Amino acid sequence: MRRLCHLLLTVVLAGKLLAAATLCLASDYAWLPAYDPSRALEKRFAPPPGFERVVVDRGSFQEWLRRLPLKPGAPPVMLHDGRTKGNQAAHLAVVDIDVGPRDLQQCADAIIRLRAEYLFAQQALDRIRFTFTNGASAPFSRWVEGYRPSIKGAHVTWRKAASADRSHSSLRDYLDVVFSYAGTASLARELQPVSDRSTLQIGDVLIQGGFPGHAVIVVDMAESQERGEMVFALAQSYMPAQDIRILRNPQDPSSPWYPLPFGEQIETPEWTFRASHLKRFP
Repeated sequence: MRRLCHLLLTVVLAGKLLAAATLCLASDYAWLPAYDPSRALEKRFAPPPGFERVVVDRGSFQEWLRRLPLKPGAPPVMLHDGRTKGNQAAHLAVVDIDVGPRDLQQCADAIIRLRAEYLFAQQALDRIRFTFTNGASAPFSRWVEGYRPSIKGAHVTWRKAASADRSHSSLRDYLDVVFSYAGTASLARELQPVSDRSTLQIGDVLIQGGFPGHAVIVVDMAESQERGEMVFALAQSYMPAQDIRILRNPQDPSSPWYPLPFGEQIETPEWTFRASHLKRFP
């Protein structure tokens, strides 16, 4: 789909370019009935004075995260059951993505959701693969063929139980199963450690695996060539399942930007991470 969109953009007439671009972007965020580029994260938050956004590859996970759609204004963070989250002081914006009615899409699950949605947009279905807490692999490629996991303790068997289905609704059903049997402990094992925090990238994850643990994801970055400095923005969900949102920097509550490099610890509004918690999707 991405290649088709890029081809369309090169052949459409100038008067139809915006409509074609919007159509292509809509396919990147399949949970939305329509995508409004003006509500993208990159449109909401300007880099600090003297900074410019880092250059990212077209079609990359980094570009996709930077363009995440945000709800208008700064609405309250809502829990999966329709209640308002108690702490409303930690965020500056809310991502326009569903949580689901069950207590499933928590912190690590939200990161799994974002990664899976990006790969689905790329039609890289064979790369959508996560690991349950018991260590068993859960590839979406088996799910789309109609196989379903039967989980008993440390043992997982896959049985043919449904028709083949490559739709987005099939992805959501698959993810609910992953959310039920995965978490910070399993995701932390899947990700690759980043030993040099100065190499931080959009899409990297700060994750403390455990019961409970916590995880946040880097969704944007900017740099100052003159100062030789960089800043980054973070998003998270939490427990119980709740809206994904853009976090404040506790040291500068009006800003989403955190300085890089950071020290041995980094304080976010609801969790303190160590530098050793920095990891990356392989």
